[in-house]
Amino acid sequence: MNEPVLLMTGGRGFVGRRLAEKFVDLFPGHRRIMVVRSSQGAVPDGWEIKTLDLTDSDGVRNLIRLLRPSVVFHSAAQTSVGAAILGGGQTWRVNTVSTFVLAEAVRDHAPGGVFFFTSSGDVYGDGLRSGRATEAMLATPLNAYAVSKLAAEGILRDILPQETQLFITRAFNHSGAGQEERFVLSSFAGQIARAEEGIGPNVIQVGDLSAERDFLHVDDVVDAYVQLLTSRLDLPQRLLVNIASGRAERLSNLLEQLCERARIPITISVDPSRLRPADIPRMIGDASALRTLVAWAPQRAVSDILDDLLQWHRDNLKKAALQNGASPPNM
Repeated sequence: MNEPVLLMTGGRGFVGRRLAEKFVDLFPGHRRIMVVRSSQGAVPDGWEIKTLDLTDSDGVRNLIRLLRPSVVFHSAAQTSVGAAILGGGQTWRVNTVSTFVLAEAVRDHAPGGVFFFTSSGDVYGDGLRSGRATEAMLATPLNAYAVSKLAAEGILRDILPQETQLFITRAFNHSGAGQEERFVLSSFAGQIARAEEGIGPNVIQVGDLSAERDFLHVDDVVDAYVQLLTSRLDLPQRLLVNIASGRAERLSNLLEQLCERARIPITISVDPSRLRPADIPRMIGDASALRTLVAWAPQRAVSDILDDLLQWHRDNLKKAALQNGASPPNM
């Protein structure tokens, strides 16, 4: 085959699923290859699946040598901060070793294309105590997830040659329909939906609600990725940008808004196991650079995130009831 190749990792993830759909239209003339760890699971329309462990150096090198992709979108990662704290070794293996292996293979066999890496606003770590994070702020990460992401950034800068156009994005918190309950807003919404149907307690277990976070709707993050790739020919060879709303939302306020949407009274209880060490009280990102480069701005409100999450969990309960042959919940 002579058509150019788009190689994507993380395509079955929360953000990746949405991007995979967008990429079909964005790269219509490309052969689209999605690298996954397991052959189990649905194959998205318009994609070929390659089953491969990204830490397998020989396997990755052979794949890149064979395909010579012109665009690599690398988002496969251990994405949960909480899980990363409990399993630092696996986090480094998934987030950093795989990036090293992929970067070396691209350097040797496909250096002339675009390499897009999804990092995280978490890398700023302790620096966020001093205010809104710009790309010039010193990154001082505080947990295994953030440290491994920052290390992966350095790997890409050091290994990929200048002829490879490298995009690194640091997205701050994002949520919406389809997000696992390992993440805070989805956890709240899932507990409320189950309580409404009487299959879970009406006591919502929470961690520290005093934290303030910069939240985006997942579709706004997807839009930022798409706009960057659409404009890639007009952008620098080395690009680092934040993706953020520029405002902070207090978790207690967001939970209160979710409870207001609930169909039954909800009680809140603090679960000590959900309290994370070395947490930053307030995290806000500055996305001025991104706005200047591609005229991007968030299009969805925080209320849209909450509405989408709660409705998604309610719909899932309804589907589960139908599959089990029970009377569906009153939606």
